[in-house]
Amino acid sequence: MSLIPTLMTALSTVLYHNYDGTEGFTGFANEGTWVIFAIILVPVYIMLIAWFVGKPRDTKTGLLGVTYLVGLTTSMWVGMFFITMLIGILFYGGMPEPITAPGP
Repeated sequence: MSLIPTLMTALSTVLYHNYDGTEGFTGFANEGTWVIFAIILVPVYIMLIAWFVGKPRDTKTGLLGVTYLVGLTTSMWVGMFFITMLIGILFYGGMPEPITAPGP
């Protein structure tokens, strides 16, 4: 009997409380993502359209608003991506599924 697999099993039990990776695809484009983009963000879409087709029309201010929205959205998504990777490494013993192989 080898010591390394036994030690790894013991460490997994102590550190991760026998929680392993989930089966199937988890992480990114699930049902919640579609609900957010198709329903929740409708007022934002209307606001963006109004900036460019409404009266009085100010294209420069509209483009500035779009730049701010894209910048904020990108910073939130990238930040959450890195936090998700960090949580996976620290608490679940490896990167989440979209980055690595699926769970057991």
